[in-house]
Amino acid sequence: MNERQIHKFVQRYLEATECRIVEKSPAHFQVKLSPRADRDLTNRSYYWSFVDRTGAEPETMSMLLVTDKSKYDETAAPPPAPKPAAAQAAADAALGRSLGYVHGSLNANARVPREDLYFGSRRLEQLFQSSRQSGSYLCLFQEPDKRSSHPLHSTAYSAWLGVNMKVEFLCDMKREELHSFGISLATGQCVEHFNDRLLQHRMTPKLPPNVHTAKNAFTLAKAASIAEQTLERKLRGYDYGWADAAARRLDDELGTIRHYYEPLIEGADEEKRPAVAEQYNRRQAEIRWQYEPRVQVSAINCGIFYLQGIG
Repeated sequence: MNERQIHKFVQRYLEATECRIVEKSPAHFQVKLSPRADRDLTNRSYYWSFVDRTGAEPETMSMLLVTDKSKYDETAAPPPAPKPAAAQAAADAALGRSLGYVHGSLNANARVPREDLYFGSRRLEQLFQSSRQSGSYLCLFQEPDKRSSHPLHSTAYSAWLGVNMKVEFLCDMKREELHSFGISLATGQCVEHFNDRLLQHRMTPKLPPNVHTAKNAFTLAKAASIAEQTLERKLRGYDYGWADAAARRLDDELGTIRHYYEPLIEGADEEKRPAVAEQYNRRQAEIRWQYEPRVQVSAINCGIFYLQGIG
């Protein structure tokens, strides 16, 4: 993920979470976080529990998010030189005479914490996690190509369950695949590459005018089951030679530690034998976790999408 992709993702995240962008460039964003983003990114659980209990007006944090460190450092203006101590004291005294006591936080330069965002950074991972939690489920409607001129004309839309699934082929090596399925809740039809189909349309969270939705014939549970069965049939046709090779490597590793630990257990005295046996069992479990071939499937996100026509 390069700097340009990170910058685009961050801008979409800030807009989706309704943060106020104070300043931006191709290399950074200075933002005032929204309450939603502040809860996810600042780890101020005690503060937000206080706000929730008392109903106080929340004060969110500001952040400087740098998406291209080298470019930002080249163009950023140097910070102003600090005033000499004597000059600063005189300025504070003048303010005190004119305005009374002035809290230090009011006349000091506001500190905006800087976060350098790059692939693998802790803060960018927080943004990913926040977007996954908030965007796991959604409901969108296809925008019509053109609005009907007849006020009584209504276009039928049908609901689709869209599911993006991740398949992981795991052993001492790892491979991943992403599959996107769409299941019509009206007919039960299942199509692959559903995300590509959605990208061909403009979508909106509001029901467009002169549109009605068709009655669903399938429940969400049934539609999810159709997606799982479709993926299972697809996976049955794969070549699993990699799993056979991983199983052989697993047997070799288990044999190696067996030749090491079995004589060690036999030769240990009664007091030490349980500890050595426990260590052997733990080592076996580690080897199995690392080498044992397996396939894991998980749903990344899903949504209900209303598309024109009866699918």
